[in-house]
Amino acid sequence: MIGDAVDLSGTLVRDGGGFALQQDGGGLVRLDLHRLPVDRVEKRVRVIGTWIGEALVEADGVSAP
Repeated sequence: MIGDAVDLSGTLVRDGGGFALQQDGGGLVRLDLHRLPVDRVEKRVRVIGTWIGEALVEADGVSAP
């Protein structure tokens, strides 16, 4: 799992001082982002990245689905 590529869809939400993805199928995944996508908060997005921990993804990109 850690190190595997990931392609997820859901709603981008604020999570404390960071961001998370509320997945379409259920579950919350915390995101390690290099760019802050404030224009996409509370909107449906697609996240491409790499698993770096349990329920933690290093996001390479956040875009409209």
